[in-house]
Amino acid sequence: MTTRPYVILSAAMSVDGYLDDTSPERLLLSNADDFDRVDQVRAESDAILIGATTMRKDNPRLLVNSDDRRAQRVADGKPEFPLKVTVTKSGDLSADLKFWHHGGSKLVLTVDDAAGKVRATLRDLADVVSVGPELDWGLVLDELGLRGVKQLMVEGGGSIHTQFMAAGLADEVHLAVAPLLVGRTAAPKFLGAADYPGGPTSRMRLLEARTIGDVVLLRYAPKERS
Repeated sequence: MTTRPYVILSAAMSVDGYLDDTSPERLLLSNADDFDRVDQVRAESDAILIGATTMRKDNPRLLVNSDDRRAQRVADGKPEFPLKVTVTKSGDLSADLKFWHHGGSKLVLTVDDAAGKVRATLRDLADVVSVGPELDWGLVLDELGLRGVKQLMVEGGGSIHTQFMAAGLADEVHLAVAPLLVGRTAAPKFLGAADYPGGPTSRMRLLEARTIGDVVLLRYAPKERS
């Protein structure tokens, strides 16, 4: 049987729970030291996943930025960069996004109806795999496991985090809380409405709480509930 990867959800949010505001520019919630921590987790991971909506909105390169960390990956017999993964049901992806033109290998996981559209758009920029007629996160993790991914870092957006949490597929949550208030109801939040495992009285185990400058890092184990 395929061993699914260990899944880490990673996000930075404001005190009132938002991942961003509604301005055209991305709201930087973390500080330099916390961005460096995120870079370390990326370097330790075999793959990094973001949703297609986050790709279109933020247009990230999604790289390990530290030269030393990339060199250590190579010394450990790994690719210089983790596999970059995105998931789309619509297939609406532009070949001009930075995601495709930086770093190492890229993978698109999609559904049967969109697979042809994605392949025609991206051509040789990424490997494209359909997981079936519907998007099944268990099958997504199975596919990544078949590719040797032992640790998967999920960097959003909120809809992706919500789906992983609701399906009970997240092993850890790394949540950086920034001392900001966004206060805009149309802005994206870390988690949305869903039927979460255990319901509202089920408490996740806290693995760590520490300050990183003016940011507080909280690490939880969602599968370990009281």
